[in-house]
Amino acid sequence: MNIGDTIKDYEVLVSEKDGKVKLSSLSGTKGLVIYFYPKDDTPGCTIQACDFRDKNKMLKDLGFAVVGVSPDSLSSHNKFTDKKELNFPLIADEKKELISDFNVWGEKNLYGKIIKGVLRTTYILDQSLKILKLYKNVQAKGHVERIFNELKAKF
Repeated sequence: MNIGDTIKDYEVLVSEKDGKVKLSSLSGTKGLVIYFYPKDDTPGCTIQACDFRDKNKMLKDLGFAVVGVSPDSLSSHNKFTDKKELNFPLIADEKKELISDFNVWGEKNLYGKIIKGVLRTTYILDQSLKILKLYKNVQAKGHVERIFNELKAKF
């Protein structure tokens, strides 16, 4: 998927209570920040999630909602959300449908070993789910600040 493409309105699992919801229903008034990350409650993913948590109000004030996606289970997401007091939904993509369609699965270097997994990637979508911006292979620390500053300058 590339900048300018409009993605389909996936049905995604964000909680047991709500069941599956349309991705578009998670959007803010101007759009959606959807970030893909490898695994709940790991050092880099925790830094990134907590950074989104801490800047979530500022992003909402710009009209953008946040949602995280990983191949972890809903149970894992619930534990991670409770432990870190996350204030945005996490999509359980155990079948890797979004991960595959968004092309964020691939080889990466983990402590000198080449493995396959989720490549840390963020998409900025408008309300119609059109891709406005794409950040590939991002560093967990400082990434959310960069997104906020760029959105603030545009919106």
